[in-house]
Amino acid sequence: MASVMGLLEERETAARAAVEALQAEADRILAGLGVAEAVLERRVIARVELAEALAAGDDAADPPALEVQVPAPRPTWTRCRLPGRRWCDAGTG
Repeated sequence: MASVMGLLEERETAARAAVEALQAEADRILAGLGVAEAVLERRVIARVELAEALAAGDDAADPPALEVQVPAPRPTWTRCRLPGRRWCDAGTG
């Protein structure tokens, strides 16, 4: 019969492996999110510049006002050094 200490160590090892796998997945997802946010930012800039170019090319005396919605900045997540937290906004820890 296995000792209680041995069983607890096995469970701890399994939990540690699960945490490491999830941390790797979180890193991959955050990297993908960063790429997607950069693409979105480029698309917004392209749309704004196109709208400005089209408005400048109009011969109308008063071109219509352009409503551009620029997405709010999102926090940049990083591994956290604060106790009890894995991920923090890059500015907090």
